[in-house]
Amino acid sequence: MQTFEVLTKEDLALFKTQLLIEIEKLLNAKLNAISNANGSGVEWVRSKVARQFMNISPATLQNLRITGKIRFKKILGSYYYSLPDLKNLFENGKA
Repeated sequence: MQTFEVLTKEDLALFKTQLLIEIEKLLNAKLNAISNANGSGVEWVRSKVARQFMNISPATLQNLRITGKIRFKKILGSYYYSLPDLKNLFENGKA
């Protein structure tokens, strides 16, 4: 004979909360590992993320790069930008 266990909405809400807490812990651990692997703790993002963060066009991002207002690295044809530089530029509004 099979027995069934009834799940309530409260049970599902509790499960959801616990699941989200565990996912957040995993993401934080991954971010810390990446930060520690970089040594300096500088996070580098690709052009698309940088443009979305600043809400700017590709041409504006290129101008910021050319004028030296933000640090960048070019690796195999892709540009990577320093996230702390982008945050500082965004906060100071000196673009």
